[in-house]
Amino acid sequence: MSDAPDLPPKPRARAERVSLWRHMRLFRQDILSAQPARLYRAWMAEFRTPFFRSYLVNQPALVDEVLKTRPMEFPKSDRVGEGLRPLLGRSVFLTNGAEWQRQRRIIDPAFEGGRLRDTFPAMWAAGEAAVARIGEGPREIEEDMSHAAADVIFRTLFSLPIEDEVASAVFHQFRAYQRSQPILNAAAFLPLPRWMPRGHRAQTRRTARAIRDLITRLTATRMAEIAAGTAPDDLATKIMTTADPVTGARFTTEEMVDQVAIFFLAGHETSASALGWALYLLARYPEWQEKLAEEAEAALSQGPDFAVMGKLRLARDVFRETLRLYPPVPMMVRETTRPERFRDRDLPVGSQIVLSPWHLHRHERLWENPDGFDPARWQTENGKTCLREAFVPFSAGARVCTGAGFAMVEGPLLLAMLVRAFRFERVAGRDPVPVAYLTVRARDGIWLMASRR
Repeated sequence: MSDAPDLPPKPRARAERVSLWRHMRLFRQDILSAQPARLYRAWMAEFRTPFFRSYLVNQPALVDEVLKTRPMEFPKSDRVGEGLRPLLGRSVFLTNGAEWQRQRRIIDPAFEGGRLRDTFPAMWAAGEAAVARIGEGPREIEEDMSHAAADVIFRTLFSLPIEDEVASAVFHQFRAYQRSQPILNAAAFLPLPRWMPRGHRAQTRRTARAIRDLITRLTATRMAEIAAGTAPDDLATKIMTTADPVTGARFTTEEMVDQVAIFFLAGHETSASALGWALYLLARYPEWQEKLAEEAEAALSQGPDFAVMGKLRLARDVFRETLRLYPPVPMMVRETTRPERFRDRDLPVGSQIVLSPWHLHRHERLWENPDGFDPARWQTENGKTCLREAFVPFSAGARVCTGAGFAMVEGPLLLAMLVRAFRFERVAGRDPVPVAYLTVRARDGIWLMASRR
């Protein structure tokens, strides 16, 4: 019998270098297994194409240099943005410079600490709806979590449950979109002129148009409600009525459509990915699941009070450990705007700086037991150090995800509510294999057996 530890699955990394064209094909299929194994222990690695150079950076000091010390000198790369432009337009996720700063000045107040308390009842209601909706027996839990996370977004953003006709239509169109759109397309590798088509699939363009049309309906309706003084006090109203403190301008309907699209992508798709993997990990390690169920029963019995979040410590650590092992956004790409020198290498202007939570969170020179599932690690010295220096599921610095605090309430809360109500077990022969679509998902879904407690 083997004494090897039982580790959660990850893609088998490639041992050899591959050509540019092979890399392009692999990236379209799965960006994770396209990477060589050495990246899990390298501080920095270079990847050359005929048109540009990419540098994957894992050394914490260099990650801080890019994300925290000089973020405006390392703008987001349009090479990745090209693939998301049909859906996200000029959302805060894709813009840079003064445009991005203006957008953040309008958006950030909606996600300040006090607003989390205001959105908590809607999160709780979405959790109760998820518990009522999930049935016993084998479940494709990714689909269940996509439904639950979408419900949270619509309740907190537009005061609509997912059962609303338009909200439901956006949800179903988005599921089609995320399966059709890889993280990178041809524009990420080739120097295409602005007039040339960007290589988006026909289905991607169709579903992006459908989603944006539906979001436009929601946004225009809310604009009219604001004008009439009948709008509910939710996140959408807060953002639409907030004026830029510098210019005094507010978002137009078209600008708001761009922002709602990224809220849905960042707030729904990433949360759904993390919740699905968290439930799988708890099914794989039932001793942790039982500990969490005990904590949830004690904490949640007092009802929808924001104070329960202070009692869901294990739920937070399980969710954080899931974000470490399966970061929803596996890679972030920045670009140099001037010549740089990293680790005795000269980086020319226009180089791509790849920051990879997928590799950084499993780095063999930083983490103890990097591939293991251990929620208790966050109470150790190594865990606390890595939390500060090598944990970036929401990015970091000036461009940290504006909804990071929102996610760290939503994730642990829904996880606790679900595990309190259900026991989740693995389905024999159906352990998931992670791949990267828009986020880290399972190739054939995550199948679990659910039974009521």
